[in-house]
Amino acid sequence: MAAVDQTTGQRQALAACLSLLVPGLGQAFTRQAARSLLVIAVTGLILAGTWGIGRLGGTGEAILCFMLLGLPWWAFQSFDAWLPPTSDDHWGFRRTWQLVWTEAHDIRYLGLLFLLTAATDFYIIVANPSYALTVFCSKPEGFWGLLAKGQSPTLHILIGYGFLRLRRWGLLLYAAYAAFGFLNASVNFACFGYGRVRTVFLLTLAAFTAYVLWRAPCFTARSPDPGKL
Repeated sequence: MAAVDQTTGQRQALAACLSLLVPGLGQAFTRQAARSLLVIAVTGLILAGTWGIGRLGGTGEAILCFMLLGLPWWAFQSFDAWLPPTSDDHWGFRRTWQLVWTEAHDIRYLGLLFLLTAATDFYIIVANPSYALTVFCSKPEGFWGLLAKGQSPTLHILIGYGFLRLRRWGLLLYAAYAAFGFLNASVNFACFGYGRVRTVFLLTLAAFTAYVLWRAPCFTARSPDPGKL
């Protein structure tokens, strides 16, 4: 029995990896043809929509659209491929979404995004030493400028870890970070006027924060393992 369970687990892990590479491939590998076609169709619609937005608005808008829709769907269908097939629910994703919701995998996904953002921030800082972060209408230089730039990847790493572990302190740290982001962006907006990047940032931050606060009950107050964060 243990050998059968291990083989099944390996098969489902392979299916998840296949869907991570090509959406729908994992479902096809586990002989869920209808489900695979549905995944391929949804992926095609998202990619076509992203391409259309890129043609109309530009590369930045296309990247934002893919991050908001494409990446979550890519992760979701990979998780779906990892789940053992069932005799029902061939065309829907009700079971998958219920597991994502109850196990707070959506919050963990956001944690991974924070870690990815931290890596991006670090690359920008290293690749562009002259880059200066705008803080309350000014661009600090020297030690304070380095501190202003360094806080971004540092906080993103801490928040990402807190979200992955579903820690209450991660939620509180994010709330403080979001409040600072709102205040800083609003002040910069007042100083420099309308800017597409600033406007998109404020709207995205507002929607992101509303979702995180809505999911606040997912976070636990302390670690189940003594001595661990």
